[in-house]
Amino acid sequence: MGNLTGDSNSYIKTTEQKFRWIAEQGFDGINAFVPGPEDKMIWQELLAHYDLSLSVNAYPSSLEEMRAFVNQATQYGGISYINAQVMCPFLVGDSAIELLSGIYDISLMAGIPIYVETHRGTITQDLMRTASFLKSLPSLPLTMDYSHYVVAGELHTISEEAENWLKQLLPNIYSIHTRISNGEQIQIDPGEEGQHPMLPHFLKWWEIAMKHAISRSEIVPYDSGIFPVVIELGPPPYAITYAEPNGSIIEVGDRLKQSLHLQQLIRKLWDHVQ
Repeated sequence: MGNLTGDSNSYIKTTEQKFRWIAEQGFDGINAFVPGPEDKMIWQELLAHYDLSLSVNAYPSSLEEMRAFVNQATQYGGISYINAQVMCPFLVGDSAIELLSGIYDISLMAGIPIYVETHRGTITQDLMRTASFLKSLPSLPLTMDYSHYVVAGELHTISEEAENWLKQLLPNIYSIHTRISNGEQIQIDPGEEGQHPMLPHFLKWWEIAMKHAISRSEIVPYDSGIFPVVIELGPPPYAITYAEPNGSIIEVGDRLKQSLHLQQLIRKLWDHVQ
């Protein structure tokens, strides 16, 4: 797998403490944003000190914005790949294909992998539309976050028809985000014993994506040579909360414990598919 990454978390206060915690808990890297000029040196020092990789997130709505971001990322240096949420949710047809094809070409020219994330509110927000993109762009690399399709489709259970559509994307998966949806909330706590009924579906999809990654016959130009899995658990409003009488907002689950549980599940899956 080569790269199991964790988000920084507000429970851990300082930048150095976040890096140390991520490294001590067995993660291989950090998925974040391109550090600003004022943070560049400290990030580079901490990444080297704790032997962590860095991947970054981009939110382009045009090829010009994608090129500008790639220039920023390459100037920073040492970034393993870019995860792109393409912020054009209403772009369809040839215009969408042209934009995605252009992002693919930018990736090839820059020599840095760009994976397009399956995400609500973006060009890939619709499962069937995303599957149609792959017919025109069969080599388009994706980041899989199936929680968005589960909640958008209100998939409390996974029908055979839904399963068939979801599986169409799996050969193109080059990265995974591990958020789990129950069909109503975008991010639920699967339970430390893995008892939530939706967890087996996500484990199956993650495993199939891993098998496709391992079976690829050659490393294509946009492939980083690793299969990054991001233990992505967002803060409120992604995290489920309740309001106390005094107005305090309390998270229902503990995202730090959840992230470690998901890390264990992912490592077991990866070991199983080897």
